[in-house]
Amino acid sequence: MQLGLRSKLFFALLATILVAVVATTIAVRISFVSGFLGYLNEQEIERIQSMLPLLAAAYEQNGDWNFLREAPFAWLELVRGSPAGARPRDGLGRFRGLPPFRGPFPISESDLTGVNLRVTLLDAQHRFVIGNPRLSADVPTRPIIVNGKVVGWLAVLPFQRVTTGAAIHLQDRQLASVWIIGVGAVLLAALAAVLLTHRLLRPIRRIAEATHRLAAGHYATRLTAASHDEIGRLANDFNRLAFALERNERMRRAFMADVSHELRTPLTVLRGELEAFEDGVRILTQEGVKSLQTEVTTLGKLVNDLYELSLADIGALAYRMADVDIAAVLRLRLRGFHERLAERRISVESDVQAAELIVNADATRIQQLFSNLMENSIRYTNGGGRWHVACRREDTRVLIDLQDSEPGVPAELLTRLFERFYRVDASRNRQSGGAGLGLAICKSIVEAHGGTITARESPLGGLWIRVALPTAK
Repeated sequence: MQLGLRSKLFFALLATILVAVVATTIAVRISFVSGFLGYLNEQEIERIQSMLPLLAAAYEQNGDWNFLREAPFAWLELVRGSPAGARPRDGLGRFRGLPPFRGPFPISESDLTGVNLRVTLLDAQHRFVIGNPRLSADVPTRPIIVNGKVVGWLAVLPFQRVTTGAAIHLQDRQLASVWIIGVGAVLLAALAAVLLTHRLLRPIRRIAEATHRLAAGHYATRLTAASHDEIGRLANDFNRLAFALERNERMRRAFMADVSHELRTPLTVLRGELEAFEDGVRILTQEGVKSLQTEVTTLGKLVNDLYELSLADIGALAYRMADVDIAAVLRLRLRGFHERLAERRISVESDVQAAELIVNADATRIQQLFSNLMENSIRYTNGGGRWHVACRREDTRVLIDLQDSEPGVPAELLTRLFERFYRVDASRNRQSGGAGLGLAICKSIVEAHGGTITARESPLGGLWIRVALPTAK
């Protein structure tokens, strides 16, 4: 069974916290046990310290350690902290005042901890006297001093584990508390993981649902960014994506409608003319052939423009870059439009720099750029109007300006002039203009050369197109 993101996140958080709690509990257990044993060993060393005066007094009264070898119960009393072992012997060699042994000693804490089995008495030469004979080299020892002279050594084996009932009970209770706290922490962590996964995954679930709707074609889908974290930025990115898809879908539909309209118009004219010739309504004359040729030319230009735009979209439009004198190309194109400008009585004011302005460009595409700009301007400039054409260098750019006179374009529509099939209906209609692809092709050519093209209102009353191209290195 495939786990969902919520389950995966929940188990990941729970497993991480569980490992942390178990590791912490084990560490606390080890730390407590070692610390508790250290505490007991410190207490035992203090107890041994209290035995040193008793052993010194017993040695001083008896003269040697043989009394302990002959009377081991005196050693037990000394271990318990009783001064009986320090009593001198009587005439029979027994310790005066020491009652005869009549059964087991009363059980004390020192017996429960086995101190009598862990404490060893050594003489001055570190030879065994009484106690636990199994000593290691690292066992701590304390000197027994009588009259400034070391007469023996007292060694004690450290605790390896807890042995007394009270200590065992304390240790078990503490360790049980640690485990209870650990289990409680795991349960609390599980609750926190449930709440955290729910809070984290709720916006992700909304984004996933919105993505499904978007994939189904509902491009109006939008999300509300409720936070400023990564999820909030993801929601904003989703909204921008949805907006772009919605806009592209509108543009696609408008493009298809415009293409079909632009293709249908010359085809309709051609079909009407041919049917008229076929039915005998019109006689095939030179004028009729010229009319058909005009529509075919219009249709061919439209198809060619669409083809070039499609190549530009996929990056397959060929460019052969070389150093080109942009001023010379501009003057050449102006001469090519001289006759048409004269027919429409449009005066031209030229301010093209005489010196060479070299850019790295495709000369053919640059000529196409200037032709499209001038074709657009001559179609939409009223007869008797004016042009102002300028070309100059500014820092590392070459600026080409083409300004015309009335009619103008509303400021709010200037940014749309480079959209495909867009025409300003009030003045730039199909009767006087083209299909609305010329400026779109211009923008594609300029951007391919690393430049920019902008439109603004002209001081002459019409449109001001500025092209900026980088100069050759």
